[in-house]
Amino acid sequence: MTGSHKPFGKYLREKRVAKGYSLRRFAELLGVSPTYLSHVEQGKIDSPLTARLAHRAAELLGESPDELVTMAGRVPEDLPKIIQDQPENMPALLRAAKGLTSDKLKKLVEEAKKLKEGSDD
Repeated sequence: MTGSHKPFGKYLREKRVAKGYSLRRFAELLGVSPTYLSHVEQGKIDSPLTARLAHRAAELLGESPDELVTMAGRVPEDLPKIIQDQPENMPALLRAAKGLTSDKLKKLVEEAKKLKEGSDD
C-alpha cells in the first residue's frame, strides 16, 4: 500500500495538493463542505469519508480506489456481495492468503484471473 504509513487525512491532503486542487474545489467535486474535508485531512474525524466518497477521491486523484477506500477504514462496496455469494470459500481464501507478501498476493490474483478465464461457470 502506497500510503499505508501515513494517516488517511494527511495522505489525502498531500495527493490533493500535488494534483493542484484547492481544498474548496476538491470538496466541491466530492460533494462535501470544505470544513468537513479540512477536518478529514487534519484527522479530526474518526471515520473519514464513506467508501463511495473515498472511491470518488481516488478517481479524481488518479489513485487506486481500493487502496484509498481501505485507508479510509472502509471496505470496497463490491466485496460484501462477493463474500456473501461464496460464504464458505471466499472467507477461507482470504484467511489462507493472510500474511502472504505483496508479490505472492499478486501471483495469487493472476492465478485466480487465469482460472476465471478458463472456467465456463
